[in-house]
Amino acid sequence: MDADVIIIGSGAGGGTLARALADSGLQILILERGDYLPREWGNWDPQTVFGEHRYHTDEQWHDQDGKAFSPVTGYHVGGNTKFYGAAVLRRRAKDFALRQHQGGDTRAWPITYNDLAPFYDEAESWYFTHGEAGADPTEAPRKAYPYPPFPHDEDIALVDKALREMGYHPFPLPLALHRLADEPEQSPCVRCPTCDGFPCMLHAKGDAELCGVRPALQHSNVRMLTGHRVRRLIHGKNGKTVESVETDQGSFTARLVVLAAGAVNSAALLLASASEKYPSGLANHSDQVGRNYMCHLNSACMAIKPGRENRSIFQKTLALNDFYEDSGDPDYPYPLGHIQGLGKVTPALLHAQRPLMPIPISAWTASHSVDWWLTTEDLPDPDNRVTLDTDGNICLAWNPKNRESHRRLCQKWREILQKAGFMGVFFQAMDISATAHQVGTCRFGEDPADNVLDPHCKAHDLDNLYVVDASFMPSISAVNPSLTIMANALRVSAHIIQHAKGGL
Repeated sequence: MDADVIIIGSGAGGGTLARALADSGLQILILERGDYLPREWGNWDPQTVFGEHRYHTDEQWHDQDGKAFSPVTGYHVGGNTKFYGAAVLRRRAKDFALRQHQGGDTRAWPITYNDLAPFYDEAESWYFTHGEAGADPTEAPRKAYPYPPFPHDEDIALVDKALREMGYHPFPLPLALHRLADEPEQSPCVRCPTCDGFPCMLHAKGDAELCGVRPALQHSNVRMLTGHRVRRLIHGKNGKTVESVETDQGSFTARLVVLAAGAVNSAALLLASASEKYPSGLANHSDQVGRNYMCHLNSACMAIKPGRENRSIFQKTLALNDFYEDSGDPDYPYPLGHIQGLGKVTPALLHAQRPLMPIPISAWTASHSVDWWLTTEDLPDPDNRVTLDTDGNICLAWNPKNRESHRRLCQKWREILQKAGFMGVFFQAMDISATAHQVGTCRFGEDPADNVLDPHCKAHDLDNLYVVDASFMPSISAVNPSLTIMANALRVSAHIIQHAKGGL
């Protein structure tokens, strides 16, 4: 065999798992489709990143109507954590149970918050997490964060003050950034405006390459092959084990195989691995592979105060969960979602995304705006799914649920900001191409008739196949999924080690 464990993908799940397995003595092989993202000036150039999409894939996916679109995703060591805004929030304790929304119900998890809490602690330590325990009234009891919260720039501190005076409960946004409060000059992070959505040229972002893959590769028993796209998983005669991992550079074997290619691509790989034993896709006797795709209902917001410029450089430090558990309206007793600061919209960034806007207008607008990101939970629906066309290309059907709750969240935020003195409040909803918060497609649960994975994230149908990316999630919550992916990979790692060493 080529390894004891093969990990397919090196993002939040795969990269974290590789580091967790590194001390086990097992031979670990990471197969990564992409390569290391180059460190270059283009990392911080809005036109390069958002105008030319230099670091995103050029492949085309198709929606449920057959319309082609370009997914905002990249294939690099570290996966899409290379671009994330480093906001790392835990799910609320209630998010692990069934919750009622106006658009439908969520699905309960086979584990609880308390089951995952120690692994949240560990993931936050690995990923340089800054925050303030107890500041968010919706957060479950927890240990102190490894690092203190990022302080607000002056203009964000004024918004924080205004929100508190109106009776709301803003809190410091938990951030995975490598910056030491007592030695900022010695820290990689310089609080730059090119963080959210940009790769970090300074390796200061707590991404899966820096915090997962690189520490794992310091061990002689861990190796990685880049440029190895996995095309199929081949099972043995009895259909109970993966016997070969087929890439475009050759075949590899291992005792255990772990999928961590992302919710869309992991499902697509299982579907592409159909056989006579599994005609609808490998590990798919439940017919759930690819189904229940979820992606947050997200909107970017620009709030403009004409009489005051926003002089913030790093403004992504504030968050609000006052409408996370309910709307506050007795006539609409449903959760609305989460609000957090967005990386500062600069004139160059706005021009890259709105090239037809005259430069003087984009410059004035960006300099007078405070920018936000609003998130509402999407809900599981078996018809929201990943499939393949006859040529093996990815097709993604997504009709997001909970639109009314998201509309109400945006309206509430507009009213609050207007009371705080912002005259113009504008929203831009994200469409199907914004796949950063993709989850679902291979959910875990006890019943093999209705779930792809068991509670340890092992495939019900196979004895040696695991999935540790966001595919396993039965529900998405309304906070960024990255930290939960990392924590779950840590949770599953002990089981994988025991399995690989013959203890199961």
